[in-house]
Amino acid sequence: MANTSTRTLRLLSLLQTHRYWPGDELADRLGISIRTLRRDIDRLRELGYPVEAQRGVDGGYQLAAGAALPPLVIDDEEAVALAVGLRATAESPVEGIAEASVRVLAKLVQVMPARLRRRVEALRAMTVPADWGDPAGAGVNPDDLTVVALACRDSEQLRFSYTAADGRHAERHVEPHRLVCLNRRWYLVAYDRIRHDWRTFRLDRLTAPRGTGIQFRSRSLPAADAAEFVRAGLNSAPRPYRVEVLVDAPAATARERIGRWSTVEEVDAEHCRVRMTTDSLDWPTMALGALGADFHVVGPPELLDRIDDWGNRFNRATRQTQVPPRAWSDMPGEDANSARGHGEV
Repeated sequence: MANTSTRTLRLLSLLQTHRYWPGDELADRLGISIRTLRRDIDRLRELGYPVEAQRGVDGGYQLAAGAALPPLVIDDEEAVALAVGLRATAESPVEGIAEASVRVLAKLVQVMPARLRRRVEALRAMTVPADWGDPAGAGVNPDDLTVVALACRDSEQLRFSYTAADGRHAERHVEPHRLVCLNRRWYLVAYDRIRHDWRTFRLDRLTAPRGTGIQFRSRSLPAADAAEFVRAGLNSAPRPYRVEVLVDAPAATARERIGRWSTVEEVDAEHCRVRMTTDSLDWPTMALGALGADFHVVGPPELLDRIDDWGNRFNRATRQTQVPPRAWSDMPGEDANSARGHGEV
């Protein structure tokens, strides 16, 4: 049997992974008796963790939100900063850590007292996120992400409104399995209780997710993991554009600048081949411009038209004659300083 401190930390970790644990199952996972489990639960309560108990044949334990933040080795200010940072990561996913950020945010929100939640919400409401306008990176409400993440963790049935690719709206009732962040988009893998099959849902098309309070027994996913299931669905779905470009730059340079959103293959020491699959040509155009190297478009022909359109607009911008300073002061309702924005960004 593990020592008391190690066992207590293990118990806390288990309580954070599920909303509710039957007492017998929790004791079995820890390899201890019910009596020892009760003593460990009391020890957590003494440390400030709000553990609720349910008596009876089906009795068990769950970690609840408390009147004060439990001693997580972070203070209130650090907790608020952590929550705000995790929300920002959820809104603008960072490669490799987005899914973990949502899981941590779900755990933090569960035990955060109301006074700190209000501070986090105030900071979020008064912060304007930067947006490059990339349609592929459609924004996802971090509150919705948290609701869905908790439902996945707790094996709780979920309801939400969903807008399909063809614009049709429908109410969905699902058993959520996992969240997957792929190609700058969030996806929910879930078993659809209405259609009786596994489905992938884009979170930017999902609104008003809400838990039903009904738990379910996990089903076997027809794939090695959730990410593979999403990739298989995306590969089978029709995509309007498959971009292929030869770039006059080493493969390492292209991978560093746009590799996370494309496939880069080395042609030789000074050239590489870049491939993208996308539903909009604006992103490949912007990405290729950011490469800082000459390139040759293999396909599709529509990409050449889009690059030509962007190029013409940029050329017109550079050829425009600067407006004389006096003209700014003649603008109705504004003076020269306000028209120039006071020289500040």
